[in-house]
Amino acid sequence: MSLAAATRDAVRERPFLYDALRAGVVNYTAAARSLDVDGEEEAIATALRRFAEELDDDPAHESDARVSMKSGLGRVESLDAESAIALQVGDAAYAEDAGSLTGIVATGTLSPPALAEVLGRLRAADISVDAAGVTEDALVVVVSRRAGPDALRVVEAVVQG
Repeated sequence: MSLAAATRDAVRERPFLYDALRAGVVNYTAAARSLDVDGEEEAIATALRRFAEELDDDPAHESDARVSMKSGLGRVESLDAESAIALQVGDAAYAEDAGSLTGIVATGTLSPPALAEVLGRLRAADISVDAAGVTEDALVVVVSRRAGPDALRVVEAVVQG
């Protein structure tokens, strides 16, 4: 494997570095030091520069959605016909009037990369996420009641075009 290919593989294992390369905010020498790639530091830094030049700088996603907040969500083990499901992935379901969690729901034009950006921003804001899901027309993030208003602002900032 060439040094350039090994460098690209190492970057792909660190999504934060990939995003920083796309944004053009990387100290290439420092990044080269942090990668576990066999080769000279300056050669790895050069490979990083070349990789960054090839990356698309278009937005990761385009979304235009309306955002709302649902209180009283909780995880349920079984669903009855009257349960209003906010999110279900496999056997895990979150329903209305079943607990003290808050769901942030965006509906409109969405894409999976929108969820990635929402989760990254929530992590940066130190907001813990209990569950999350996305389709092409809906995105749901389940957080604690106390974190609901802050999570709502984060989701709005990401998905409202």
